[in-house]
Order: sequence, then C-alpha cells, then structure tokens
Amino acid sequence: MKTRLPCAVRRRRIAPLAMSALLLAGTLQAAMPTAITQSRRAGAVLTAEFGYDPQRRALRVDYRVRNDGAEPLAVFDRGDRHAVASGRQRAGAVAAPSWQSLGAGDLQLSHVAEPLPRPAPVSPPTPLALKLAPGAQAAGSFDFALPQAQAPQRLRWCLGVARFDPDQLDDPQRYGEVEVWRASFALAQTQQRLCTPWFDLGRGAFVADPAR
Repeated sequence: MKTRLPCAVRRRRIAPLAMSALLLAGTLQAAMPTAITQSRRAGAVLTAEFGYDPQRRALRVDYRVRNDGAEPLAVFDRGDRHAVASGRQRAGAVAAPSWQSLGAGDLQLSHVAEPLPRPAPVSPPTPLALKLAPGAQAAGSFDFALPQAQAPQRLRWCLGVARFDPDQLDDPQRYGEVEVWRASFALAQTQQRLCTPWFDLGRGAFVADPAR
C-alpha cells in the first residue's frame, strides 16, 4: 500500500527545486550581455543600459535621466494624450518608442515630442512630458522587438528634453511620484535630443563613431 507524505513534508521537498529554478532563471537573465553609455545635453544627463537578446531579436533599455541644470526640464518619454485616451498606453507610464530606418543597416528609436500631423486629426497626439526638477532624477525602461522586415546592424535611442516653460505646458497629472504634463506641439521644434552612441547588435556594444 502506497503511503502519502504529509503536505508539509511534500512542500519541504518541492521548495528547494522551485528555488533552484528561480535562481537558474535569474542567472540566465543576468547572463545577457549589457552595455552602458552616458550622454549630456541641455542640462540633462542620460545614462542608458542596452541589453540585446539575438534569439528573440529583442532589445531591453534601462535608463536614468538627471537634471543637472538650474531650471526644471520637460522629458518626453510619456507618449501622447491620444494613446492614453484610446487605451493603447497606460497613463503615466513610459511609452513604446517610435522607430525609423535610416538606411545602411541603421535603426533609430525615439522618445520625443512629435509635431502636429498635417492635416490635423480630430484627436491630435498631444505630447506628454515628465517634469524633472533641478537636481532630480527619473528612471525608466522599455523593451523593443526588432521589426521582422528590417535587418539592422546597429541602432541608437534618442530622448527629447526641453526647458520647462509654463506657457507651453499645462494640465498636470500625478501618478505616484511622477508628474506628467500636456505639452504644446511647439516644443517639438525647440526640444533638444539626447542620443546614445550607435549600438552594434552583432557585438552587443556601443561603437565610438556616431555616424557612418
């Protein structure tokens, strides 16, 4: 006759196996090579860490942006009002990046304030901006699956920042510690772009030359 072990005993035997699986998963995730770079412009310091998984053709970006200036900054990594209203984006969260093929195997990802489309749609994609006080720092992350139709050799990411002008931003909303404002389309013309160096997908590293 087969004897069933008490539940407590079975749990004690299973728990080490589950723990081993979790540790293995963490080790595999940590084993993915990453590369770190830093860019400075317009009183902002951007530190970005890229990790690329060639099997899934997926890029992971973890970043921090710090305001080293004396005035608040608007940081355009929160998408647009229409995407939030339509449910395509969670309010207050980091948006999915836009992307553009620049030819010769180069792909550019962007979180920037986009100009008003022409002709203007009924529900315009009004830019949303994170307000960053002097000396403050904000962190974010996003994942990007490389398009199947493209075969890029390298890519970079650009983040738009601008001086926080109260005449160009309104309707603030707070999400935890994050304060997000609605921005004027005019800031698409005056923003500064913090761009990482080119990231070589084959080498899993940033390359020194900023252009071909």
